[in-house]
Amino acid sequence: MTEKLTKKVLEWIGVLTAIAYSMLVASNTGNEVLGFALLLLSAVVIGAWAFLCRHFGILLLQFFYASAGIIGVLRWM
Repeated sequence: MTEKLTKKVLEWIGVLTAIAYSMLVASNTGNEVLGFALLLLSAVVIGAWAFLCRHFGILLLQFFYASAGIIGVLRWM
């Protein structure tokens, strides 16, 4: 896979998992653990994308989101 394609795949997987996380948590249907797990996954993937693209502000933000995902999973288990 080329570097450009790798970046696009990371970007879109991160975006789609973030959308799914938001909908699951907002729906209040008992899927909060899955939602926060998706938040963590999204943060890792977007963090990798941000690192590869040298978007260090976004990378720093992903550390916060990953922390929120971990806290969310632990609190809802």
